[in-house]
Amino acid sequence: MDLGLEGTAAVVGGASSGMGLAIAGALAAEGCAVTMLARTPQKLEQAAAGIPGAIAVPGDVRDQGALEQAVGRTVEERGRLDIIVNNAGFTWDNVIQKMTDEQWQKILDVHLSAPFRILRAASSYIRDAARKEREAGQSVFRKVVNVSSTSGIYGNAGQANYSAAKAGIIGLTRTMAKEWGRYLVNVNCVAFGLIETRLSQALGGEGAQIDITGRKINVGIQSANLEALQRMIPLGRAGLPEEAAGAVCMFCYPESNYVSGQVITCAGGLY
Repeated sequence: MDLGLEGTAAVVGGASSGMGLAIAGALAAEGCAVTMLARTPQKLEQAAAGIPGAIAVPGDVRDQGALEQAVGRTVEERGRLDIIVNNAGFTWDNVIQKMTDEQWQKILDVHLSAPFRILRAASSYIRDAARKEREAGQSVFRKVVNVSSTSGIYGNAGQANYSAAKAGIIGLTRTMAKEWGRYLVNVNCVAFGLIETRLSQALGGEGAQIDITGRKINVGIQSANLEALQRMIPLGRAGLPEEAAGAVCMFCYPESNYVSGQVITCAGGLY
């Protein structure tokens, strides 16, 4: 089935594993040329090897240079940039009286500042391309899909930093939908609930620590809390990365050309 992505080009953040890898794979399967951005070079190269034609750009999304490289290589090597998916992130939880300034700032940097910075990096290309297309009498729609969370909509104890960042990305989404509507850019957001990734595994499981600039950070959910959360989901289980990718892809298809500034919840009915 042709869903209209043949010949397009996308940048996907956090694309070496989990939802990001699933999103990159889903877009590529529809004919989109994908640029994959992630911070661990070896892991990224392995992931990109499984997606024909993918460009791998190793780098931390908190690094402006990496963002500019992802945008620049896509435009240079593909000749276009149609889709940006802001997916990269991690959690670093604590109750507010124990949360350090470092914890607070690092989470805001990756979940809110990085999406802002890559959109800023892409803005010159988008403005120029839209002007040329308008002068040629063409209507070319582009897509930005930001990733939020149910924590950003409803809040979540122990996640003041993450919840604030994910609420902020909703505000950024709606603002950019208004700023970039004149360029025919649809800017939307998916707020995820419990999706099966390393961030949602039981604490102490395989891969339960991540290295962020030399600091080991525990990720995951307390086993009792994880089980209770799963029981609350009307569909009875956590979502799969491939199902998460489907929610993102919906906003990338031409059928969404008149949908902008919206947030959908992908959480199996949990709200």
